[in-house]
Amino acid sequence: MYLCDLAKLIRSKNAGPFMLTIDILFENEAFYRQALRSGKLNKSYFSQVYRIEEEKIEIYECDNCYALKISFPRSTVSGGVLDNDLFGGQQHAPIVYLEIE
Repeated sequence: MYLCDLAKLIRSKNAGPFMLTIDILFENEAFYRQALRSGKLNKSYFSQVYRIEEEKIEIYECDNCYALKISFPRSTVSGGVLDNDLFGGQQHAPIVYLEIE
């Protein structure tokens, strides 16, 4: 099973010009808990995928709405000459097919 099979919504967006945030929302508690129990949605995983130091990654578990929020610095400033995703809206793609047991 993939993360996209469990999550109702997976999205990324800017959190200001220097930060990116990824939101993962689940339809129910069972799917949310299954994703958490997998142990795969951790700082080490996001560090590898996004090439960011673990200590710069923040993960928030929102139990009351079955959601995860992951925030970390963008690799380049939004709108900068090296930026290829002005709004950060395509940065969630690498995690969509993460295998979850």
